Amino acid sequence: MKIQLWRESLAPYHLAVEELVVKFNHIINECRESGVYSPIEAVQGRVKKISSILEKAQRKGIALNEFTEKLDDIAGIRIICQFVEDIDKVVQLIRSRRDMEVVSERDYISHTKESGYRSYHVNVLYEVYTMSGSHNIQVEIQIRTMAMNFWATIEHSLRYKYQEEIPEKLAGRLSAAAEAVLALDCEMSAIRDEIVDAQQLFQEKASVVADILNNLQNLYSGEEEYEDAMLNIQNEFYEIYHNGSLEELEEFGRRLDKLAAVRKVQGLHSF
Repeated sequence: MKIQLWRESLAPYHLAVEELVVKFNHIINECRESGVYSPIEAVQGRVKKISSILEKAQRKGIALNEFTEKLDDIAGIRIICQFVEDIDKVVQLIRSRRDMEVVSERDYISHTKESGYRSYHVNVLYEVYTMSGSHNIQVEIQIRTMAMNFWATIEHSLRYKYQEEIPEKLAGRLSAAAEAVLALDCEMSAIRDEIVDAQQLFQEKASVVADILNNLQNLYSGEEEYEDAMLNIQNEFYEIYHNGSLEELEEFGRRLDKLAAVRKVQGLHSF
């Protein structure tokens, strides 16, 4: 198959991956902007390289003119979660969407592979539109924790290096590492509420600080008569930021909002 034909055949897959990455990232942003915990931490996407498609097709005895029908992981999305509990929430989210149709699911978390691999796979049909018309693209969505993803990435690299035949001694160490990953995920789940609360507090503080800095920038007009007053305000902000509580930052922000309103009509006098 000529390279141009490969590109044309894979173009809808690239489009599907690009659109799905945008959609899942939008979910993350929506949650964070609403102050709601997002079960999705990060999203990655890829289309298999031509060399990988050729290798897999040869291994499975698939003719090149049939690879789009018989290979179900040409387009891939990887959804990374912080906690094991988040994986089920993401699966439910995918099942509920109208823009993709679930065709199969494989639970390698409840049924861990012999190698130690753990992840949840959902294969969906996703429709894209190109100049040649609409295409129903099968996309494999892998959902896993950050710890699972670290292990799987290392294992994949070793499988590539040793052409799927990882030496027994190394495979044993990988298996032990997989057990450590399982223990880590269990420990993180045990303190999940504390971690989520801390992250929410960080996000709230970051949002308040962003508003304050924006107000400070708008208030400072560069006029010399206001420089001393602005310096006092900035010093107070730095003091509260480093040593104060979130409530004190919020109160400072409210006072700054009032000052900004007054500044518009009568100039800056005191804070």
